Amino acid sequence: MPGLAMGSRDLAEFQGVSPSLVAKLFTQLQKAGIVSSAEGIRGGFRLARSADEISVYDVVRALEGDKPLFQCREIRANCILYGDDPPASATRGVCSIHTVMLEAQERMFDALRGHTLATIAGDVDNKTTAKYAALKQQWFDNRDAERRVPARLRSKTKRNGT
Repeated sequence: MPGLAMGSRDLAEFQGVSPSLVAKLFTQLQKAGIVSSAEGIRGGFRLARSADEISVYDVVRALEGDKPLFQCREIRANCILYGDDPPASATRGVCSIHTVMLEAQERMFDALRGHTLATIAGDVDNKTTAKYAALKQQWFDNRDAERRVPARLRSKTKRNGT
């Protein structure tokens, strides 16, 4: 299991998003086997496999499920000219718009399969300055160190200003 476990609250705070949303997402990712969780003071979530083995498609499917991106409403039979009796030729086969949307969905899924968490992390790292990378690492190291201190001691430390 690569990497240290990170708390969902820490990740939410770092990215400036809702902690409850991040917790919900990580629960879904855990059910899908993308992350694993560890309990306790050093607990949190970590990738269940290496980042180069997890595609963006895997993550999207874990979070969105198997629902199609386009919901065809089959309006072909509703044409006013047909009344209540559309000809079979008008409704035969898959709707033309639905066909195009299914093709677009497959192309998008193929693109998502072509990228892994490792490729995204690499892209982010390539756009990040050394200063920012060091600050990011320091922030997470500080969070990790804080989590090692029992809560009862943390509150005393904060009150004493040390």
